[in-house]
Amino acid sequence: MISSSAHPDSRRGKAPSTDFLNCPTGFVEYYFSDGIFRWSDGLYRMYGYERGEVVPSMEMVLPHIEPEDRPRVQAYWDHVSTQGGPLSIYLSIRDRKDHQHKLLYSADYIMDGNTPIGVWGVVVDLTTSIHTDRHQLATEAVAASAVNRAIIEQAKGILMGRTGVTADHAYQLINQLSQDTNRKVYAIAQDIVDRATIGAGDPDAQAHPLL
Repeated sequence: MISSSAHPDSRRGKAPSTDFLNCPTGFVEYYFSDGIFRWSDGLYRMYGYERGEVVPSMEMVLPHIEPEDRPRVQAYWDHVSTQGGPLSIYLSIRDRKDHQHKLLYSADYIMDGNTPIGVWGVVVDLTTSIHTDRHQLATEAVAASAVNRAIIEQAKGILMGRTGVTADHAYQLINQLSQDTNRKVYAIAQDIVDRATIGAGDPDAQAHPLL
């Protein structure tokens, strides 16, 4: 819930400071008295427009929203405009060039004393953040996979050198022990490598079952 005088810059078309967010942000105000949506420049840009190119309204926005999200958005607006908030919703839109954006809306009443006179909201475009996180996770997964494969190949080499088995048989032995002990193949391979390394410098070290 926000006072009608809390964000003077917003009524001049400027969004309040959101420097703490590393995502594009926008701002919207709607006053019951005139029924007009007032958008910040950042919100126009999320939809692919510049100020003056379109008149913000629910009718203008709904075609940009992914069809599966439209009923939720309409219900969200009906709730926040009649009951206030704070209330948030996550949705997907298509901008003017048909690029998808993942947006987080958070809204509440604008208050004049104890009387609600409109709705105020902040919009955060999470698209870049989500893509960055996914890329980071994928990169980390590829790196981890490469490390795991290197350890497995090293363990296979140790078994081949010490028991004379083939590469395929060495992997079968590791895989079988993995199943018997309910541990991951990588964990068994790491164990073989660790114990072989310890054993090389300590003749009294306990031998691995496969060695």
